[in-house]
Amino acid sequence: MNNTSSVADNSFPVADATAPTPAFSPLYQQIKGLILQNLQSGEWKPGESIPSEMELAARYRVSQGTVRKAIDELASDNLLIRRQGKGTFVATHAEHHVQYRFLKLVPDRGGDLDTEGPAQRDIVDCKRLRASADIARALALKTGDAVLQVRRVLSFAGIPTILEDLWLPGGPFKGLTAERLTDYHGPMYALFETEFGVRMVRADEKIRAVLPDATQSQLLKVDGGTPLLSVERIAYTYNDSPMELRRGFYRTENHHYHNALN
Repeated sequence: MNNTSSVADNSFPVADATAPTPAFSPLYQQIKGLILQNLQSGEWKPGESIPSEMELAARYRVSQGTVRKAIDELASDNLLIRRQGKGTFVATHAEHHVQYRFLKLVPDRGGDLDTEGPAQRDIVDCKRLRASADIARALALKTGDAVLQVRRVLSFAGIPTILEDLWLPGGPFKGLTAERLTDYHGPMYALFETEFGVRMVRADEKIRAVLPDATQSQLLKVDGGTPLLSVERIAYTYNDSPMELRRGFYRTENHHYHNALN
């Protein structure tokens, strides 16, 4: 990074005189923003180590403590992972403890979904279509823009448990097919990350109880009077760019939704 983006402990980044005056933010927040820019640009890829605190302090011309505080926040946001004696690494959805960050359904008897054995993934449909008004609004697209729609069923111990409908913007996911999804046996977000360069960093969810329609009943093998947990999620990559709308329907006879709140 050149010196125009460096900051000092008693100064602020050089601003464009024509730009609106930004609100004040603490120096470590500015460093956090610069590190985020590097993550977004792909300078440090998921699973790779980032420079040491000392190196980053020299790059940004700030104290090591300022860098440490910025990294602490990014680690709390699950964007970076500290490893004792090894350094700091970019979080990746390929890691086990990250895989279930956005999937909060757990067995009633405890543990995570892995305790029931590997999920059986059935890709029901994968097609390209034009975004309806509500899908376009959720993904910050224009009505009629190209999107990819995926429907899949996840089964555990042979029991269909989760039905998901996903909508993805067509541009970033060009080349994603049902065959590619079927052949990939890791987490879907890890596939997005490694094959398409799209890392999901946060999500907003809405949850409610619903009754299944005829198609949902058939795919989940439940009758029409069985309540399902409906979870609608919008997942975002860096810079709060929406990259996925996902509507999931969960059977909860033997599972519950668990979320730890800080």
